[in-house]
Amino acid sequence: MIRSLLLSADGRYRNGSEELLQQWREDPGSKLWLDIQSEMTPQVRSLLQGFDCNELALLDAGRVRHPPKVENFDTNCFILFRGISELDEALTHVPQQLAIWVGRDYMITLHRGPSVSIENLQERVSEQNLLQSPAVMALGLLHYASGRYLAKLMAAEERIGDLEDQLLGDNPNEALKELVAYRTRLRKLRRTFNYHQRIAETILNDGAPVLGVGEGDSYHVRRDLYDRCERVLSLCTLYYELCGDLIDGYISLSSHQLNNTMKILTIITAIFVPITFIAGLYGMNFDNMPELHHEHGYFFVLGVILAVAVAMVVLFRKIRWL
Repeated sequence: MIRSLLLSADGRYRNGSEELLQQWREDPGSKLWLDIQSEMTPQVRSLLQGFDCNELALLDAGRVRHPPKVENFDTNCFILFRGISELDEALTHVPQQLAIWVGRDYMITLHRGPSVSIENLQERVSEQNLLQSPAVMALGLLHYASGRYLAKLMAAEERIGDLEDQLLGDNPNEALKELVAYRTRLRKLRRTFNYHQRIAETILNDGAPVLGVGEGDSYHVRRDLYDRCERVLSLCTLYYELCGDLIDGYISLSSHQLNNTMKILTIITAIFVPITFIAGLYGMNFDNMPELHHEHGYFFVLGVILAVAVAMVVLFRKIRWL
């Protein structure tokens, strides 16, 4: 599906399809947004080549998965962004690759399947006159897409806090499993956000002929995009490390409890070792054992066993094992 939005030189907006391309070319002061919801078919490739889109950029945009990037060319700037197709509260997400070409008087977006960010921009572009500056509109699109990630991350913070409380509750195993799952998903998201932060940093510091350079008109928009991408990355890193700390803390606590249990069992075993030796010694069946015929031998051995047990307990308390 191909949609186009034309802002004519006299300030009027028109919605349509490919038929608006000719009007855009014939009107020098007009601006065009071309939105393509499709695979990289030969027809789409031919259409993009008409805008002097670089062949390497077309190859990158045609791949199902490619690391996000930004590249400057003679006539346009190419941005490859990883948006969201689906993202739930548990941070299980289905990414959606979004390719953007920005020229001085046009913006082209290419994506597979419906895009929430594109639809949101479609609703706002006429009301806020965003197409007046395709560069600012493209940066605003990236800003909104990053904001969707940010909202989901902040929503997950409360759940991670609940899991922290559950680790000390009656059913820590389920909380531990969920924390491990969160950590795995956050690791994948952090890789994506790292790419986004690099893109925003490149746009802010290096700039581009069509997006703005230095402290020009688009500086504050570029700065705002960088701040949001940096915040998303820092929050993702924070939650990733928090989940790791909770998991490591729970394992350490479990190991400590296990060590205490083993310590108690070891102490009990140490106390019964000499007692078992004494019982085994006098349990031997030899005729020439004078103690067996002693009138008070049984009570004497019991006394020795009790004395040994008390002595062992006193010793362990003295060396602070108990």
